[in-house]
Amino acid sequence: MTQYGVTHLVPLVIFAMGLVGAAVLGRRHRAVEGPTRFSRACAVLIPVVTVPFQVIDLVFNFDIDVTLPLHLCDLAWPAAAWALWTHKPFPVALTFFWGLTLTIQGVLTPAVNEDLPHPRYFAFWALHLLIVWSAVYLVIGLRKVPRWRDFAATVATTALWAVSAYVFNVVADTNYGYLLRKPRSSILDLLGPWPWYVLQEIALIILVWAALTAAMQRLRPPADRGT
Repeated sequence: MTQYGVTHLVPLVIFAMGLVGAAVLGRRHRAVEGPTRFSRACAVLIPVVTVPFQVIDLVFNFDIDVTLPLHLCDLAWPAAAWALWTHKPFPVALTFFWGLTLTIQGVLTPAVNEDLPHPRYFAFWALHLLIVWSAVYLVIGLRKVPRWRDFAATVATTALWAVSAYVFNVVADTNYGYLLRKPRSSILDLLGPWPWYVLQEIALIILVWAALTAAMQRLRPPADRGT
C-alpha cells in the first residue's frame, strides 16, 4: 500500500469521521452508570472483526516476520475490548495510551506492504481504527480519565512487552515492535540509528504519556480529582 495513496486516504477519511462519532456517542452515554449496551456491543465487535482476518493470515499467509500477534497493536485490541466491556481503569488506560500515541502512528504512517484486496490490508485497518475509536469513546467521550497509577501500570506493562518482543526478535530474527530496525517512512526516521532510536522512543513515549495524564486530569469530575 502506498502511503497517502487512495487506499490510504479513504481509511483516513473514515478514521476522522469515526473519531467525531466516538466522541459524540461517548458524551451522550456519559450519564449512564456502567457499560452501556453500545459499549459492550463494540467490545464484542472488535474480536468479531479482527480475529477472522488474523486466522486467515495465520492459515493462508503465514510469515513469521509479520503474522504472529506480537506487535503492540495485537495487545491493544484485546485491551480495548476488555475496556469497552468493563470500563475498568487498567484496560481503559492501556487503550488510551497505546491507542492515541502508538496505534495512531500506524494510521498516519502505515507500514503495511499489502493493498486491496489482501486480507492483511483489511485486518490492519480494522485493528488500528477500532483501537483508536475505542480510546476516544472511553476517555474523551465518557471521561474515563486515567490516573497516575494507571499511567505507571501502562508503562510497566509496555516495558514487559518490549523486553519479551525484543528477546523473540533476537531469537527468531524478526522485527516486532520495530525494536531492531525502523519501518519504512515512519516517525522513527526523525530519531537516531539503532539502538538510539529505541531509547529515544522510550523516553519520548513516557514523556508524552505523562503529559497526557496531566492534561486529562482536567476532564475528571472535580470530586474525583484528588483520588
